[in-house]
Amino acid sequence: MVEVHTCSPGCRHHLGGAGWGEAPLVRLGYNKEARAKKFPYLKALLQRPLVFDGAMGTELQKRDLTPEDYGGEAHYGCPEVLNRTRPEVVREIHRAYLEAGAEVIETNTFGSLRHVLAEYGLEGEAEELAYLGARIAREAAEPYGAFVAGALGPGTKLISLGQISWDELFAAYKEAARGLLRGGVDLILLETAQDILQVRCAVLAVREAMAEVGREVPLQVQVTIEATGTMLVGTDEQAALAALESLPIDVVGMNCATGPDLMDAK
Repeated sequence: MVEVHTCSPGCRHHLGGAGWGEAPLVRLGYNKEARAKKFPYLKALLQRPLVFDGAMGTELQKRDLTPEDYGGEAHYGCPEVLNRTRPEVVREIHRAYLEAGAEVIETNTFGSLRHVLAEYGLEGEAEELAYLGARIAREAAEPYGAFVAGALGPGTKLISLGQISWDELFAAYKEAARGLLRGGVDLILLETAQDILQVRCAVLAVREAMAEVGREVPLQVQVTIEATGTMLVGTDEQAALAALESLPIDVVGMNCATGPDLMDAK
């Protein structure tokens, strides 16, 4: 695995640093160098820091979009539906980050999970919206030679809090991952993870999606650590790391909740 350090939300993210052990890579049947030879993203990450883009949601909010832009009042405020209704707006944001020097852009799919989209009556469109988000980012990235990270957030319900079942969450992540993989992403990014059980479920679901689609890409997981030094459900950093090292993932990092000063202090 490769350690990742990221900044606070909205800033550019810098990736790189020393390894955190290779247990997941061994379980995948590869060592770090072999994985890097297979995947250009991992090769680049091992050679130098990579610059990620910044926030998508706040950039969309700055556009003062209307309910009509979202396809109606019922969908108003759902960023992912803009992949279908206003793809040029999403593409413009990607290009702005690329022009600013981003080497990795994240798809507009943070909430492309059926139980999140259900709040807007879009639960049946999770895979398609993820696919469209991946295609938009892929088209924007190509002229710049940039990588595309298929981004999926923690959703709005956690297993550890009894808000959703394992099977429901597994199915949600699998179908979203299928869309991202079909859309051509260079890696899957599970970000802002708040619950280790949620991470485990998501990782296994993404791996199954890769098997179904017949396409493997690197898998990166980023947890969010509160000012208390723990994840939302109380898991501390070392326990989280130990749990992550047992999973088939390539890259581990942190994002959101606290800024870089607190991250460095811990």
